[in-house]
Amino acid sequence: MSFNEKIILNDGRQMPLLGLGVYKAVGENEVEQAIADAADAGYRLIDTASVYKNEDGVGRGIKALTIPREELFVTTKIWNTAQRIGDVEDTFNRSLERLGLDYVDLYLIHWPVPGCYTDTWKALEKLQTQGRVKSIGVSNFHIHDLEMLKKVSDVVPAVNQVEFHPLFNQPELLSYCRENNIAVQAYAPLARGAYLHSQLLLEIGRKYQKTTAQIGLRWAVQQGISVIPKSVHKERIRENAEIFDFSLTREEMDAITAMDAHQRTAGIPEDMIPYYKD
Repeated sequence: MSFNEKIILNDGRQMPLLGLGVYKAVGENEVEQAIADAADAGYRLIDTASVYKNEDGVGRGIKALTIPREELFVTTKIWNTAQRIGDVEDTFNRSLERLGLDYVDLYLIHWPVPGCYTDTWKALEKLQTQGRVKSIGVSNFHIHDLEMLKKVSDVVPAVNQVEFHPLFNQPELLSYCRENNIAVQAYAPLARGAYLHSQLLLEIGRKYQKTTAQIGLRWAVQQGISVIPKSVHKERIRENAEIFDFSLTREEMDAITAMDAHQRTAGIPEDMIPYYKD
């Protein structure tokens, strides 16, 4: 497995296993510098969202790169408010304008807003048909949400981006996505630091001369799960990329999986709390 390893999505396109998350990167020139550092380290996937309020910075960061556009994989997402008012196409157009791009590689429904997300999905299908979105997918969708999409559409989401890490590894959802050829992508793969002092991961890390963060990320990508750790620090960005020069044993993989404590570390939007239950 190499840094350039990619997942083949169900629409035939390819998505890198490792990407840069830019959640909360809103300081002056913060996201632009993070993108430059990530590109220098070999990253080609950049993940943002309209609600992050940094799509314009991501656009400036991309524009400053010398990497050909076709070598980059750019993801953004539609927020709940736009779903509720049915403003999908105009919202997408604004994201595209802020990013300064002609297309995005992946457009996601950020949360499964009840009563809205099936209509949003049909709108995403239209954007894909127009060629302004290469792949379409979802985020934070449970099995019943994905089943609901099946009832209204023959287009299967290419990706389901969810919180996924050793402390929260959602085995039923992962199994369902695999059975239905939906790629799982992990946000918050470092669990906001919650497992970085794990004795098990410290022990495994000593064996491979890796940090606990690198062990956690390796555990995910070794399962074919794309990860998008967020960082604006050059050293961390590089460290997060150094996970392709070793492999965990089957016993180590199983031991890390057994750490699952159903521990969600990322927040749920207030407007989704009444509906979103594990």
